[in-house]
Amino acid sequence: MGYAGAVMANPEAIAAPDSELAQRLVAGDRDAEAELYRRLAPRVRLFGLRHLRDPSAADDLVQDVLMTAFDSLRAGKVRDAGQIASFVLGTSRMAVSALRRTSRRRQELLDLYGEALLPAPPESPLDAGRLTPCLAALSERERTIVALSFYAERGSRDIATELGMSEANVRVARHRALGRLRACMEQSA
Repeated sequence: MGYAGAVMANPEAIAAPDSELAQRLVAGDRDAEAELYRRLAPRVRLFGLRHLRDPSAADDLVQDVLMTAFDSLRAGKVRDAGQIASFVLGTSRMAVSALRRTSRRRQELLDLYGEALLPAPPESPLDAGRLTPCLAALSERERTIVALSFYAERGSRDIATELGMSEANVRVARHRALGRLRACMEQSA
């Protein structure tokens, strides 16, 4: 049963104070956990929206903070169960601070090493002036196979079906066509 169903199934959980719900949560009461979630989630989300300015990040914050708070309650790490709302707010502050610190570190690393992460430019740029006559020297079937393979990014099976060939024939024709293209490009260099 999800949280919404649990809250509807136990209306007395709705009337209970946070401290009682926290104690019941420690005892394993799923209805108390659902009600605490229902009460605290909007507060944490609002805090996340205000400080992170991203709805997805705020939703993630709700899940992380409330999971941490409920686990801490169960483990006995919360001194006063009646102050669960304050504990959740403090946990929210620490989580947002950690997210900002991580984001700042990531940006610093990108600024420092970002250019090293960029792909290296190709050794020799594509020379359309040399490639065009080499492609024209191929048969129409070979040009079609090369175009479908590399331009349309289609697999051997799709090409074979479209051209009425076997997959093996498509692979062989592509291999031979690429060999001819490579030889032609090397000759015209």
